[in-house]
Amino acid sequence: MSLPQFTDIISLSNLEISDAIIETENKLFTLRFKKATRQNLKSHEIKHTKRQLAQLKTLLTIRLESLEQTEQINK
Repeated sequence: MSLPQFTDIISLSNLEISDAIIETENKLFTLRFKKATRQNLKSHEIKHTKRQLAQLKTLLTIRLESLEQTEQINK
């Protein structure tokens, strides 16, 4: 499993990104819970999930900022 790529999520819509953020946060919670209870897990999955979550949030923030700028220009 390679690290998630930013180019994979650029084609998603804002609603799909929001849904993916919720899914990723739930997955991260599950992985952390497994780690705390000493269950079987691949430790690199935590790193990959955190990175994917950061990428999703970054992309959503960039898009929302660009929408705000276009709304301010149109006023």
